[in-house]
Amino acid sequence: MAKLTLSLAVGPYDRTRALIDGTVQIDGVEPICMMLPPEEIFFRAFRHAEFDICELSLSSFTLKTAQGNCPYVGVPAFVSRTFRHTSIYVRRDRIKKPADLKGKKVGLPEYQLTACVWARAILEDDFGVKPSDVTWVRGPIADASRPEKISIKLPKDVHLEDAPAGITISQLLAEGKIDGFIAPRAPALDLRQHPNVGWLFPDPTAAAKDYYKRSGIFPIMHLVGVRRELVERHPWLAASVLKAFEQAKSAALALINDTSATKVTLPFVEENLKAARALMGDDFWPYGVTPNRKTLETFLRRHHGEGLSSRLVKVDEMFHPSTYESFKI
Repeated sequence: MAKLTLSLAVGPYDRTRALIDGTVQIDGVEPICMMLPPEEIFFRAFRHAEFDICELSLSSFTLKTAQGNCPYVGVPAFVSRTFRHTSIYVRRDRIKKPADLKGKKVGLPEYQLTACVWARAILEDDFGVKPSDVTWVRGPIADASRPEKISIKLPKDVHLEDAPAGITISQLLAEGKIDGFIAPRAPALDLRQHPNVGWLFPDPTAAAKDYYKRSGIFPIMHLVGVRRELVERHPWLAASVLKAFEQAKSAALALINDTSATKVTLPFVEENLKAARALMGDDFWPYGVTPNRKTLETFLRRHHGEGLSSRLVKVDEMFHPSTYESFKI
């Protein structure tokens, strides 16, 4: 039987590298691999379903699943996870603590971005700053022509306005016209030239570790999706995709474990790996539904509670049934 020739769009991560270079194969598939930034993948996937297999925003996937028109079936390979304490920047000359954001203006590139959902959860759950306490200013980080991927309807008590035409939220932050900034990327500024702009949390690593100790949650940003019509024609495909992504992640961790010569261009890799395992266990970046159910349920409740998803999506409607279990020897 000939293999399926399918497009595969993912970011250039260590945990996807073995798929991209062909070291790991997807059973039954001849992939056409594209390494693209997540913003491009998500825009093209949710506007036109251009890719057969691709990385997807958890928030956008949830929103489209709730609407009943998601073109992709989920695979629980969570290729992006991040503690979003580093995503909240403020004017430090006027914001000293999270509660100071009440009554202030905060910029974001899209209200429904996964990173923004997790960041707002931190602000509300841990510091009592509700979405309705802030005026949100939607605008691009760096390119003033950035559009919204998906239209949303927010609760009446949430105030969202657009940045002035041709102006980025990075510029607004630098000029002091907004008080804060939440995004998956840092402001498009040379922060050395803007000493009054910085992280809300002076030690975001310590804040994230405390959050994990209290919640047990390592926030999920992106999952993998397979075009629904393909899975319907080829029921074996979703499980094959998960198997390959699991193998690619294992290959990446094996390289990090090889300390004879570090594979990451950063110092203290061995020490950080040891610290991550001490805090989070050996499988600190788990794939699969079972070890991630609490994190997913927390996100889905938050997403619906903010009015982003029209109904509460259940974990078990997100992923193809074949990805819940695999053979054992």
